[in-house]
Amino acid sequence: MTTQVVTRFAPSPTGYLHIGGARTALFNWLYARGRGGKFLLRIEDTDRARSTPEATAAILQGMAWLGLDHDGEVISQFERAPRHAEVALELLAQGKAYKCFSTQDEIAAFREAAKAEGKSTLFRSPWRDAEASSHPDAPYVIRIKAPLEGKTVIRDEVQGDVTIGNEQLDDMVLLRSDGTPVYMLAVVVDDHDMGVTHVIRGDDHLNNAARQMMIYNAMGWDVPVWAHIPLIHGADGKKLSKRHGALGAQEYQGMGYAAAGMRNYLSRLGWSHGDDEFFTDAQALEWFDLSGIGKSPARFDTKKLENLSGQHIAVSDDAALQHELAEFLKVTGAPALNDAQNALLAKAMPFLKERAKTFYELLDKAAFALTSRPVQVDEKAEKALTVENRTLLAQLTPHLQNDSWDRDSLEAKLNDFAEQNDTKFGKLAGPLRAALAGRAVTPSVFDMMLVLGPDETRARINDVAA
Repeated sequence: MTTQVVTRFAPSPTGYLHIGGARTALFNWLYARGRGGKFLLRIEDTDRARSTPEATAAILQGMAWLGLDHDGEVISQFERAPRHAEVALELLAQGKAYKCFSTQDEIAAFREAAKAEGKSTLFRSPWRDAEASSHPDAPYVIRIKAPLEGKTVIRDEVQGDVTIGNEQLDDMVLLRSDGTPVYMLAVVVDDHDMGVTHVIRGDDHLNNAARQMMIYNAMGWDVPVWAHIPLIHGADGKKLSKRHGALGAQEYQGMGYAAAGMRNYLSRLGWSHGDDEFFTDAQALEWFDLSGIGKSPARFDTKKLENLSGQHIAVSDDAALQHELAEFLKVTGAPALNDAQNALLAKAMPFLKERAKTFYELLDKAAFALTSRPVQVDEKAEKALTVENRTLLAQLTPHLQNDSWDRDSLEAKLNDFAEQNDTKFGKLAGPLRAALAGRAVTPSVFDMMLVLGPDETRARINDVAA
């Protein structure tokens, strides 16, 4: 491939970055980045009534969470309206477009009559070949001259060749009567001017490709490579919608999923590389290709997402994980960790991350390191703090003085203490969990003691000892 690959993601800022859009962005990012190309971002904000700065911010934040960096400045489609109009006027000057003076009432009347006669309701303007001298002094739109015969073939990398009879194509409006460009024109002009080589988008845009190709061909521009990907469905097989629950990328961030896990999972929604389920970003960038995208809709499965999130948390760099956790706390509105908490969390991270599927689970397992004295003991853990066990803990602390504070030494000391008191370590573990974490289910007692250190460990034990 001699031409540099250029892809783009072009969301409308009318809401959050939904999962379908996030996957489209990811596919474009993977395809471009994996080939040393460019990944561009365009905000299609021509619908001024529905476009909001808040929605644009939500889209950018969702992409930032997913790590989908883009090249260059964010492009506003609305701000390029003069350029879109320029192309329409150029086509008009070349005779490839024309002024249409038909009113909305006339068009509606034509369609009603055609429907009553059982004919095609595709509007054919009487102004297509009219002489300029016959033009009235009245409002008009500019329409492109669609081909009247033959076929248009959309050569799609996912769907294969899709053929549409040109008799099905209407003379699409390019400029409205108020001089504003339509979306279909804006998309083509923007993609051409941005140098986009590959248009990877949802298959709900497939029919648009034939109409957009009219503009490419009329202007003598290269048609990009098309790749229309199937939509995402819910577990019930229906198109993903609000009834399926969380839809925005930031909602999933707020649910505690790891960004790497979400990237991995979204990559597998409609694309595959053999039987590989878990893979790194580096592998995804190396493997991703349009040929691996299937034609059938993918089904969103929260259990698989959760599982992949857990696998990525387990293998993540500890410092990177701690940074992502800080972002998670910010998104959920939870207070940030202080320096002391962060220091203890860093010591605990190697064993905390092994079985946590989300950041909620990670924080739950880290509760012992994030709490401060006196530790609040929950009802279940309180049951382990019998009078007998409190007495046992009181006898334990003198044995934890002036010893090497490493795992082997602690295991030997606690097992010896249990044996001297005619019991097993298992019975000692319950009251120790209650003392150190205030819970019945915690990480390993030895792991907690190593993280907390000798002074804090003894202090917490003394707090509940008889």
